[in-house]
Amino acid sequence: MNRRELIKTLADKLSITRVEAMRFAQAWEEVTTEALENDGSLMLLGFGTFSAWEQTERIGRNPKNGVAYMIRARKSVKFKPGKLLLKQLNVSSSK
Repeated sequence: MNRRELIKTLADKLSITRVEAMRFAQAWEEVTTEALENDGSLMLLGFGTFSAWEQTERIGRNPKNGVAYMIRARKSVKFKPGKLLLKQLNVSSSK
């Protein structure tokens, strides 16, 4: 599912316009980003936890020519699914 499909699905499920669904999606992105920047994580009980983490500097290789180079340290995000989400996914996949 891409962003356009998400907005259409949200609009349909919530019985709102696509513009309102787009505003909701933008607000969700802003709130999630702020939570990760300020608190380091966003926990949604049953769904999962988004956590900010620092990737350390490391050596990488260009796969085409094998030349080594340094990959700078950077921040990234991890997602750990919650029990209810995993349960639902496993029920869906066993059908």
